[in-house]
Amino acid sequence: MYFFDILLTLIHVSFIGFCVFGWMFKSTRKANLIFLGATFVSWFLFGVWKGIGYCVITDYHYQIKTSLGETNLPYSYIKYLWDGVLPSIAPQAADILTITVFFTCVFASIFLNIRDKKLDLQKIRPIMN
Repeated sequence: MYFFDILLTLIHVSFIGFCVFGWMFKSTRKANLIFLGATFVSWFLFGVWKGIGYCVITDYHYQIKTSLGETNLPYSYIKYLWDGVLPSIAPQAADILTITVFFTCVFASIFLNIRDKKLDLQKIRPIMN
């Protein structure tokens, strides 16, 4: 089970990192938008039944952590990570931080994907004289 805990930590942190930074590089922007969309679906669609902010990865990861004896896990994985590295943060502060960064990344990704698409279309248009 420790192997799966480490594996899910790597997957989860990589997923979060890609959502936060993937929009910055043209080569990863489309994939970033897909990852952000998947996060949105998990938080706000599955969240209707499981609670807003529900994360499929966090759910599985916490099941493993619980089987390894961890208790009192916060609802937010961001809070869990933060508290493991920095001084404790209030749950509401972690939620505000998470949602602010998430929507900033969503807007940046959408804007840059649209801009890239427009620039690509301008490159392939024939020049009429």
